[in-house]
Amino acid sequence: MNDDGEWDDEQASLHARLQQLRLEHRDLDDVIDRLIEHAPFDQLQLQRLKKRKLMLKDQISRLEDQITPDIIA
Repeated sequence: MNDDGEWDDEQASLHARLQQLRLEHRDLDDVIDRLIEHAPFDQLQLQRLKKRKLMLKDQISRLEDQITPDIIA
């Protein structure tokens, strides 16, 4: 396989991972919203969910940076 094919495979893999992380992030949003709606709720569970959501956001940002090359103007 040539380098372009390997690069395309890597890009496809990164895009698939990015979609997976975005879906998980969106799902966590829904879970957090439902948890908050039903008072009283477990504050510790809410903190853990929010922390996980923040970690996902960081991973998403890093992947987006890998996929989108820096353009020097």
